[in-house]
Amino acid sequence: MSPTASPFEEAQLTDPWVALEPGADPAEHARMLRRAHETFTEKGTVPRPVRSVVAESWRRSRRAGVGPDGTASVDLTDGDLGAYRAEHPLARVMPLFRELMGTFAADGEHLLAVCDAQGRLLWVEGHASTRREAGLMNFVPGARWAETAMGTNAPGTAVAVDRPVQVFAAEHFTRRVQPWTCAAAPVHDPRTGRVLGAVDITGGDGLAHPHSLGFVQAVARAAESQLALLAPEWPAADTLELTVLGRDEAHLVTGGHAIRLSRRHSEILVLLARHPEGLTGDELLCALYEDESVTPVTLRAELARLRRVLGPGLLDSRPYRLTVPVESDVAVVERRLETGAVTAAATAYTGPLLPGSRAPAVVRLRHRLADGLRTALIARRDPDLLSDWAHAPWGEDDLDVWRALSVVRPTAAVRARLAALESELAAPADWTGTASRRGGWAP
Repeated sequence: MSPTASPFEEAQLTDPWVALEPGADPAEHARMLRRAHETFTEKGTVPRPVRSVVAESWRRSRRAGVGPDGTASVDLTDGDLGAYRAEHPLARVMPLFRELMGTFAADGEHLLAVCDAQGRLLWVEGHASTRREAGLMNFVPGARWAETAMGTNAPGTAVAVDRPVQVFAAEHFTRRVQPWTCAAAPVHDPRTGRVLGAVDITGGDGLAHPHSLGFVQAVARAAESQLALLAPEWPAADTLELTVLGRDEAHLVTGGHAIRLSRRHSEILVLLARHPEGLTGDELLCALYEDESVTPVTLRAELARLRRVLGPGLLDSRPYRLTVPVESDVAVVERRLETGAVTAAATAYTGPLLPGSRAPAVVRLRHRLADGLRTALIARRDPDLLSDWAHAPWGEDDLDVWRALSVVRPTAAVRARLAALESELAAPADWTGTASRRGGWAP
């Protein structure tokens, strides 16, 4: 540490995820952060002593069109909230959260909060007067606290970066949240590794301590262990669970064991899951290969390797088919869209189907799924859902979604991005074809 370095600057070098380490003056640091926040909102530059994790979150919040004077919207109320919570995986560990954190929250005048993977608060419990104060800023069950909706905040940022994070005072992007301090940690599905949501502790400056961050991280790990114990232990040939959205190599769970498949095997499983009646070798050849010169021998070799990966009795032939039911994240999105549950469908959609695949049938299915969801989002006109899609890697060039977003959330950042996209599309296409992009992910 240099002779002129402040205690906080030393703390930054120690652990950038901790907001305030012992030795720093919370009141003085809060004043410095307020000045830094004012500088950022006025000029777009991030001065010291803002931590890098917060600075990056501020920039993401600004790009998402979040205003510093915004208020959280309530997405789910009454029966809708109750039904959604009842079927959410984290409902199974709420007794554990209450056991580990309930007394701490009540005695310390804090709040225990749990959100889903989209930053939507599902449970907010704790000290009664603190709950009333938090209600004034819509920190309530059913409210949307995603980073793209409310800017930097512990539960929203924790699910955005998939890391435990602590947010102190004016590190919060939205001004009305700046009197608060919070720490949150993501909770993952123990089988797939997917983020299910986050557990959060929210209160006053007393939470600006490394122990609060370590506490919620330990609670999150305990919840993941509990979920693993509660997971059903399937017999060897009971069912297959296939995860293919947002990843080039499928994650398969069979007989309680997780398998990471190659890209070609991932494509084959996707197609066989879509056709439980089975596919002939010729049908699979046409579905998998752009190159018509690929021979049936090549395909049979791939299927033989896949049969060894899956284990005995799961892959039959003449026609090729799976002998057990398959549950996939693609089917979940499709079912929710069919029933009009657009928010739930968007929640389950974690990215394009096998985005690196060139298999003709997979490409068609990828586009059909994405187009169906984005069409539903545009028709729904929900600014937060549209913003989530537009700021995702697969939606950043989606002109139609940006146009819809500019109608329901006409911020300067949104209008600027829309103008840039329209300018790109108006420009003559160069040899790469980049000026001819028409929104959404393309292979």
